[in-house]
Amino acid sequence: MVVDDHPMWREAVARDLADAGFQVVATAGDGPEAVRRARAAAPQVLVLDLNLPGLPGAEVCRQVVAADPALRVLVLSASGEHEDVLAAVKSGATGYLVKSAGREELLEAVRRTAAGDPVFTPGLAGLVLGEFRRLAAEPAGQAGSGEPGAPRLTARETEVLRMVAKGLSYRQIAERLVLSHRTVQNHVQNTLGKLQLHNRVELVRYAIERGLDAEG
Repeated sequence: MVVDDHPMWREAVARDLADAGFQVVATAGDGPEAVRRARAAAPQVLVLDLNLPGLPGAEVCRQVVAADPALRVLVLSASGEHEDVLAAVKSGATGYLVKSAGREELLEAVRRTAAGDPVFTPGLAGLVLGEFRRLAAEPAGQAGSGEPGAPRLTARETEVLRMVAKGLSYRQIAERLVLSHRTVQNHVQNTLGKLQLHNRVELVRYAIERGLDAEG
């Protein structure tokens, strides 16, 4: 499903996706319409603009993900502002791409979003890392200072977490760390278990939120 308030842009994105073999089940041009149609059409991936009339894109994201936790949201926005990126991810977005991205980059982002991978425009992956690097660098006791019983991550789990937040696949992480695919998968699953999270998207969101908390 494609949501954007500019008809020509919306139609162009929908057409590119359809030409690439995706089934576009719905489109919408404003926030309230996006929420209604997403619930009716139940898309697997929602390509969402943030600047929408009627209801901000971040709130649309929050509502549709709350209604269908399996829905994956890829924000496609003209804005690369840090506040917009963080608001989108904290609202439940799987990834964030700026509109200056090329057609192939968009198609690949949608494919990866459908597969459950967090996807970010390269420059924004650094922002995601920056927001939670303090968490990874803190001693476990300090990280849990305001949160009794906070989970302790090993150095390797922290390293894998950083790469997951960058949007790297298990295969890419395995190659960079010279580990087997299975070992990387085990590290991710162990981290998810410690943090009581259910998937890699929630893992990235957790990291960002903890980074913001540490900022205060």
